[in-house]
Amino acid sequence: MSKYNKQIAITVIASSMLLSGCGLFDAEKATKEIDPPQDVTFTKDGEQINEQGKVEDVAGEEAAEKMASQLYLIDKNGFVVPYTVNLPETKSVAKLALEHLVEGGPISEMLPNGFRAVLPQDTEVIGVNIKDGVATADFSKEFTSYNKEDEEKILQAITWTLTQFDSVEKVKIWVNGHEQKEMPVAGTPIHDGVSREDGINHDSSDVVDFTNTHPLTVYYSAETDGQEYFVPVTKRVSNTETDPIVSAVEELVNGPALATGLLTEFQNGVELLSAPKLEDGKVTLDFNEAIYGSFDEEQKIVSSQVLESLVLTLTEQEGVDSVAITVNGKADLLNENGEKLSEAVTRPAKVNTGSF
Repeated sequence: MSKYNKQIAITVIASSMLLSGCGLFDAEKATKEIDPPQDVTFTKDGEQINEQGKVEDVAGEEAAEKMASQLYLIDKNGFVVPYTVNLPETKSVAKLALEHLVEGGPISEMLPNGFRAVLPQDTEVIGVNIKDGVATADFSKEFTSYNKEDEEKILQAITWTLTQFDSVEKVKIWVNGHEQKEMPVAGTPIHDGVSREDGINHDSSDVVDFTNTHPLTVYYSAETDGQEYFVPVTKRVSNTETDPIVSAVEELVNGPALATGLLTEFQNGVELLSAPKLEDGKVTLDFNEAIYGSFDEEQKIVSSQVLESLVLTLTEQEGVDSVAITVNGKADLLNENGEKLSEAVTRPAKVNTGSF
C-alpha cells in the first residue's frame, strides 16, 4: 500500500509552513481518516450486512462530526486531482465517497471553479464490498454512459478515491452485479483489479522505449482563481536510473510537459550536490543555491511550492516518511514565513485541503 494512504502527523514547524501561502493545507479542516471496515457489504439503501449475514439499517446514521475524505475530480486541464472535502461520518464511507463523484450529485455544491465530477449523471452506487484488500464497486447501468475520452480518468478517480483507505489496495468494477474485466466503453483493462501502482495522469511524452521504463509519480502544481493546488502525474523513467529519489527530483526539476497547464517553481540549474541520504525514514537532500529560486541567496528561503512538491513526491517512495533539505551541506534555511526549517517535513494527511 502506498504511503500516500497512511495518515502521518505533521511536525509543528513543518505544519506552520505547509499551512501557509496557498491556503490548501487548512488547519481548521481536521484530517480525521476513517477506513471502511473490511469484509463488509453495503446495499444500495445504505444497509450493512453484518458478519452473520443479517441486514442492519445504517442509512441516515451520521455522527455530528465530519470526516475529511479525498475525492478525485477532473480539473479544467483534464487532470484527475485530489480534493479534500468534509463528508458526514458514516459506516459506509467508501460508498459515500463514490456517490460524491457523480455529476449532479451531492458534490455539485462543493466543486471548485473549473472542476467537474467524474461519474455520469444519475449513476447509482449500488454497493461497495471490501474484502482481502480488494474493493469491488458496483454501479448501475448509467455508469456506462460516459465519453470514451474520460474512461481512464474515471477508472483512476475511482481507484485513487477508494485506495485512500488503508483497507483497500486494489479496485474492481461491477455493473449491475456483473464483474467487468475491462471498462465498458473503450475497453481499458481491469483484469484482477487496479491499484495506485497503475498510475494517474500518465505522461509518456518523452518516452522512446516504453518497455525499458518504469512508472514514477511526481506532484506538479496548477492554479484556479489564483489558488494553487497539486496534481499527481505518473511519468515513465528509464530502468537505467537506479535511485528513485534522484529520478523523482530530476523530474521535478525538469518540470511538466509544455502546454499542460501545470506549473513548477524549480529554477534551471537546480542540482543535488550529493546522493540522497535515507535513514530511519528521513531523506536528506543537499542542493546547490539554485533551490532558492527567485529568493535572494542571502535570505536562504525555500518556497512553499518547491518544498511541498518535494514532500508529496518523495513520500510516495518506499521507506521515505519525511524530507529534510540542506544547501551546500548547511541546514540554516527558512520557509516563506521566515521560520527555520530545522525539522524534516512530513507528508500532510490529506492533499489540496481548503477552498480554491
